[in-house]
Amino acid sequence: METELAFGAIESCLMLDANPSYRLDAYSREEWFSEPPFAMLADLKRTEQSPAHHPEGNVWNHTMLVVDEAAKRKSYSSDARVFMWAALLHDIGKPQTTKIRNGKITAYEHDRYGAELARSFLAELTNDAEFIGKVAQLVRYHMHIFYVVRELPFQDLQGLLRSTNAGDAALLGFCDRLGRKGADEAAERKAAMLFLEKCNERTDKPWLRNL
Repeated sequence: METELAFGAIESCLMLDANPSYRLDAYSREEWFSEPPFAMLADLKRTEQSPAHHPEGNVWNHTMLVVDEAAKRKSYSSDARVFMWAALLHDIGKPQTTKIRNGKITAYEHDRYGAELARSFLAELTNDAEFIGKVAQLVRYHMHIFYVVRELPFQDLQGLLRSTNAGDAALLGFCDRLGRKGADEAAERKAAMLFLEKCNERTDKPWLRNL
């Protein structure tokens, strides 16, 4: 399939399907999916995750759960197209950052690395610089619910507030946390709302959104 047609096919299922994972998984078995830039997504299938935190298995399995959760909530985002592409690409940095440390599978800084890879991936498919930038920034900050609520040193709340929509970051982070087997939806919603409260303390924008 030509790159332009493949881009359109993926965007179609992200924007129109109630469960984008069905078509995406079918596309992932086609020959063109192993060619650049889509091979960056195919790599997710070969990237294992910590079974303690991701009992669903590899990064592709997790991503498929996340895009389905995102599809349920994209109408709450400020830009559904940006939001859904960020959901698909949110862990694109994991293949390059996943390592075994002290017997545990880790992917430190996959959010930072993933933002640059998301830019590279989308630049092969579109010339829309504003769209690419917005997706990349959501990928960059998709872990910030976890970082901010737990007061971890990796947090950069001021950078997030300058660079992206905090409501969308919360929504994507919420979908990310739900995109794993055994997720506690009530607990994850509570964490997302606490994150938004902390955002509200730093800005005069009312970031509270439906989750």
